[in-house]
Amino acid sequence: MPLGLILGIGRAFRRKRTSSLDILSPKRAPRGYYKGKNCKPTGFYTRKGGYVVMQEKLPNYVVPDLTDFKLKPYVSQCPREVKTSEASETTK
Repeated sequence: MPLGLILGIGRAFRRKRTSSLDILSPKRAPRGYYKGKNCKPTGFYTRKGGYVVMQEKLPNYVVPDLTDFKLKPYVSQCPREVKTSEASETTK
């Protein structure tokens, strides 16, 4: 009797989790199901099948003026080692 109980518990752990079966993908869903890529819609569909883009739903990027900015946008992948006096003093 105890051996059967232990084997049953072991079988339950080896079984595939049911939570992975709850994930709905287009492969397991009905024919017309479209999952999308988790992005927000920028408008809405009309009754006649058209699409109206709403300006307030479009992303608005605010870029600061960088005319007198000293740093360059490029960052080297091979940085040079720079020895400073402050770093060497703290390690001593």
